[in-house]
Amino acid sequence: MALFMKVKKRIMLIVPGIIFTVIIITIASSCRSFGKLPSGERLERIENSPYYTDGSFHYPGPLPVRPEPSAEEKSKKRYGGMFGVLKRILFGGDKREKPSLPLPSSKTDLFALDRNDNLIVWMGHSSYYMQVDGKRFLVDPVFSGKALVVKAFKGSDIYEPADIPPLDFLVISHDHWDHLDYKTVTALQDQSAKVITGLGTASHLEYWGFKKENIIELEWNETADLGGGFSTTAIATPHFSGRALTRNKTQWSAFVLKTPSRNIYIGGDGGYADFFTDVGSRYGPFDLAFLECGQYNEQWRNSHMFPEDTAQASIDLKAKKLFAVHYAKFVLSTHAWDEPITRLRAICDERNITLIHPLIGARVNFDKDEIYPRWWEGIDQP
Repeated sequence: MALFMKVKKRIMLIVPGIIFTVIIITIASSCRSFGKLPSGERLERIENSPYYTDGSFHYPGPLPVRPEPSAEEKSKKRYGGMFGVLKRILFGGDKREKPSLPLPSSKTDLFALDRNDNLIVWMGHSSYYMQVDGKRFLVDPVFSGKALVVKAFKGSDIYEPADIPPLDFLVISHDHWDHLDYKTVTALQDQSAKVITGLGTASHLEYWGFKKENIIELEWNETADLGGGFSTTAIATPHFSGRALTRNKTQWSAFVLKTPSRNIYIGGDGGYADFFTDVGSRYGPFDLAFLECGQYNEQWRNSHMFPEDTAQASIDLKAKKLFAVHYAKFVLSTHAWDEPITRLRAICDERNITLIHPLIGARVNFDKDEIYPRWWEGIDQP
């Protein structure tokens, strides 16, 4: 009887969340922000791709092993994949899944920067502004204060499109809501000279008004000459794509960015797999690697990395420096909000990995070895 009541209680908590989410997606499916699936010539190109079979894209390699949850994961009730995340979003979860105070920040005036300075400004989660060899890049900007229905942490959303100077390249790794934000990219449309993205994602962008000739749409392992000694190659990762219920109609990508003086790995989302070693051998060593370290749980080994995986990936890539992203802005999994960077900082100390973890909005110099504050410490202290 006790077991029955426990199961009944769990169902009563989960089912309303699923129903609510389905209703929201159904109602919103007609909204412009959901974008548009590929069609016409683009769909023909996709259907001819060696990575597209049975109506969807597939990662071209063995997926990471997804182990059974540990006793600790079960005891913390952090095993449950999407159902667990939906429950937390809709009904709340552990107290530490969100910071108790606004996150600290140091907003840099991007218009005041000398564009010849090589620098990076992290904007929370996977959004960052980068200047390298005279070119301006902006990666996966999300400035609307939310990812679909998930609100950003207080203090993490300090930039808006008006704060961004004219860009040479806007980079979109894939079409998930925490990487491709309708309000943000449409507001940046006129000040973005070119957009770099994966095959299929341009369908959303063109639907929103971007000109086809301004989009560099790359299939996995395809390289584009960006001019002036710059080039980029799309890299497949163990992940997925989709803005509603339909998955994997567009590609999700990381990018190797070669500049006249730098070799940079722009990591999208993805689980840890052997491809990092291959990329490191084929395209490395890298001066800098941007890698995700948050939004993981045991069920998502084949789509997100644990912090220990992130550290190993930077070694596999032969990266001189590791820049941690994909944390400290949204509740998209079941861990404490500061657990990703706390764990990653510890393992990098043990393995002598140079880890970059600045304040949101602070300027990071490519050419200097800086000591970065452990800004997340003490935020939840009374």
